[in-house]
Amino acid sequence: MTPTEAIGELNGVLAHLWMIRTFLKHAEEIQDDAEMLEVPRTLYDSIRAVEPSFLSGDYAKYLRRLRGKLPKLRKVADYYSANYKNFSPHTNYEMAAQSLNASLKRLEDIFAQLKLETVNEVTVDTEDQ
Repeated sequence: MTPTEAIGELNGVLAHLWMIRTFLKHAEEIQDDAEMLEVPRTLYDSIRAVEPSFLSGDYAKYLRRLRGKLPKLRKVADYYSANYKNFSPHTNYEMAAQSLNASLKRLEDIFAQLKLETVNEVTVDTEDQ
């Protein structure tokens, strides 16, 4: 997978993660738990961290920055999956856990397929997206 192809795939996954973040941000059941609130905060931080480099067309920086966020994202996904039932057994929470884990797996898969030797060479005009 080329860096340009990866960017398109990654942006789709980040959009999905944004929706999970929005659901959790507004979930009354988790508002009093600092650890659980780290989940939507980490999603927000990770997504917003790559936005400037995407908008400026610095895809090498985008890829490096997002790849650096993967350990934190994995940590909160694992925490959420292990603990969401303590807050609500509702299907929405279960689906959010499955969706979060599937999204993280997809991010990891994209990075595994990425031709890293070409990352530093890529800068694409964002108007083409």
